Amino acid sequence: MYEKSKELFERAQHSIPGGVNSPVRAFKSVGGTPLFIRNAKGTYLYDADGNKYIDYIASWGPMILGHAYEPVVKAIQEAATRSTSFGAPTALEIEMAELIITMVPNVDLIRMVSSGTEACMTAIRLARGFTNRNKIIKFEGHYHGHADSFLVKAGSGVATLNIQTVPGVTAGVTNDTLTAPFNDLDAVIQLALSHKGEIAAIIVEPVAGNMGCVPPRPGFLEGLRKICDEESIVLILDEVMTGFRLAPGGAQERLNIRADLVTYGKVIGGGMPVGAFGGRREIMEFIAPLGKVYQAGTLSGNPIAMIAGYTMLNALRNNPSIYEELEQKTIYLKNGLQKVLGEASVPFTINQMGSMISLHFSENPVVDFNSAASANNERFRAFFHAMLEKGIYLPPSPFESWFLNNAMATKDLDYTIEAAAESLEEIQAAAARV
Repeated sequence: MYEKSKELFERAQHSIPGGVNSPVRAFKSVGGTPLFIRNAKGTYLYDADGNKYIDYIASWGPMILGHAYEPVVKAIQEAATRSTSFGAPTALEIEMAELIITMVPNVDLIRMVSSGTEACMTAIRLARGFTNRNKIIKFEGHYHGHADSFLVKAGSGVATLNIQTVPGVTAGVTNDTLTAPFNDLDAVIQLALSHKGEIAAIIVEPVAGNMGCVPPRPGFLEGLRKICDEESIVLILDEVMTGFRLAPGGAQERLNIRADLVTYGKVIGGGMPVGAFGGRREIMEFIAPLGKVYQAGTLSGNPIAMIAGYTMLNALRNNPSIYEELEQKTIYLKNGLQKVLGEASVPFTINQMGSMISLHFSENPVVDFNSAASANNERFRAFFHAMLEKGIYLPPSPFESWFLNNAMATKDLDYTIEAAAESLEEIQAAAARV
């Protein structure tokens, strides 16, 4: 069933570390051979062996309208005839910036970069330059890319591979990164008090997506905003996943929370390599060439990424009903999964917000990294492979959110629910034979 993927993976390990270019793709958490994808259209992926899958990764978020969305493909093809890169300004960069500013609250200026990691890394540098302070607060299990400051108690691939400390990250960097459990406001208050006048920024995924989908408790983000206002700390919302997915204005709009800086990733490029950071004018004017906080990139504002992102964001702005449709589909899936899991008498909890959802085999609520890590992740491993064999491509880790795209039809959701019921029966039957 996966013979060509197996051959490709064996071949890849001779030239690529671990055979993959991003660690979670290696299937270390779930075991088995990673799939090598040949092409995708709408909600379906096709692997090197020709197998077809309903896709619940959506390239980790950006394929909101489905794979190979025709207007985006045509826009890329047309732009490519004019060259793939200039290393010089284009009018399209202005149009993209203006579009984002009209859609997103609290963004006066925005700078394009080439990845979400770069956006978050630079936002931290900017916050430090603006406040003349060094320390930051991040949350356990939150992943903001692989920059040194963020690899302290990070989620996503670091959690998946059970890496406790990352070689190459210096003690000095670690000492400047303070961590607290997500959804624990008292812990943040204590950090702010014990490091008074030293904290430059609090960076947070407003809805965590790197330990499963974990929404904020009521009042948590509002509490962070209050602390930042009182202590002159920069509040950074990492919207690499939630931006333009939860609402046209992202989590800021959906959760009615005001950020000082906000970061974006691949969503704003329709899946192309791109990122951005933006926010209040008085902070953004500290970035070069207006200020002395330096950031640069030859491919920042790349014309192919800009036209792809502009085309997709414009479609979302002009069709806001897409967000309601996506959420209704996600709720339909959640209700169906709850029914079959309940009938199977399996301990579980499902978290969902908008078109983000995750299943945890736990009888306790999953509200932070510790509760996500304490779930029965061996059962998730068995569930993942049973679903994969039925043509359902889930994130290959219990520490990742699932993402729906609007190309999904009710028949796809019904098939997924049926496949889940069959998979649970198979897992229980196998356990009974042991």
